[in-house]
Amino acid sequence: MASLRLIVGLGNPGAEYARTRHNAGFWFLDALAEQAGARFGLESKLHGETAKIDLAGQTLWLLRPATFMNASGRSVAAALRYWKIDPSEALLAHDELDLPPGAARLKFDGGHGGQNGLRDTIQHLGHGKFHRLRIGIGHPGHKDKVTPWVLGRPGKDDEAAIRGAIDDALAVLPLAVAGQFPEAMKRLHTPRT
Repeated sequence: MASLRLIVGLGNPGAEYARTRHNAGFWFLDALAEQAGARFGLESKLHGETAKIDLAGQTLWLLRPATFMNASGRSVAAALRYWKIDPSEALLAHDELDLPPGAARLKFDGGHGGQNGLRDTIQHLGHGKFHRLRIGIGHPGHKDKVTPWVLGRPGKDDEAAIRGAIDDALAVLPLAVAGQFPEAMKRLHTPRT
């Protein structure tokens, strides 16, 4: 399987959204950049901020769309075109309502599951053949409560659980980057004892 060349964190720009559940993808990307000692710079033609890191012997581009979540496909599609990267070599990290806080799952291909950043990316690309890192934020219990839930800040315990899942994902990322997705998935999806 192809190795990764691009990692995208999905979220909403602006300080008021920084600590919201919807920005779990940004939290992941920021943690990765910090771990690598990388700094983001604005790249207006890609509608986002970018950084370059080395991980597992690979050079990786990091992308943080500066568009709002529901328009992030424009930034993702522009970056793939600009760097001549196949969508199958991209990983999009995003918040996932259907997983509890503390869970993170890797997945390739599929629909958007109601996640607006994925929905917009799939519309721009015409398919969903890219990798996803689904970071669990839990579900408020009723669909009418979803918008305030994702745009709200998690409580202390939930935030700690989400950040723990991000650490777990970072630990298996070198395997994914090297193209060893089955092994990365196995380690990430096996509960810690």
